[in-house]
Amino acid sequence: MTVPRAPWGTDVRADSVHPGVRISVFPSGGAPAIQDTTKRVRINRQIRISPLRVIGADGSQLGIMELDKALSMSEEAGLDLVEVAPMARPPVVRIMDYGKYKFEMAKQARQARKKQHVIELKEVKFRPGIDDHDFDTKTKHARRFLEEKNQVKVTMMFRGRQVAHPELGQAVLEKVAAALADVGKVQTMGRLEGKSMTMILTPK
Repeated sequence: MTVPRAPWGTDVRADSVHPGVRISVFPSGGAPAIQDTTKRVRINRQIRISPLRVIGADGSQLGIMELDKALSMSEEAGLDLVEVAPMARPPVVRIMDYGKYKFEMAKQARQARKKQHVIELKEVKFRPGIDDHDFDTKTKHARRFLEEKNQVKVTMMFRGRQVAHPELGQAVLEKVAAALADVGKVQTMGRLEGKSMTMILTPK
């Protein structure tokens, strides 16, 4: 049976970061989690439609038959009659151990969550006229994030009349991009929004 895929989830994990560094987590293009939808599966007397295409416990095709006959066969085998393709015409059911089926679906869901890749967008904040020490410290954080294959949002924060001179902030952003050119590339460069200017770096 094909296992349906769930909407992409978001796994958030905490990090210890330097002041001025913020972490946001977004789902990536990695393997999405598989959602256990077995609670919505109709079994045994919950199945109302007849006739049905029946698959045996061993995977063999038993043909099209009335619901009562299919139920009798599953009961005689000590198993369940499980609807596996309700949208088919006629619907497809399978004789199986439903408890074991649910266990396998839950196991697949756990394995998928373990494999799920998470991209982190980490933010590092600067200000125009930042001193060399703070610049170096925050740039080192950004470098580590890029080396860990995360995206980095570099935010230039303006105060008061500083916003009237966006070229000062732009110069700092360009300096950051140049300092990290060996590990990251500019995806979005210096957009002024209100009292801040942002630049997005992606790992090489």
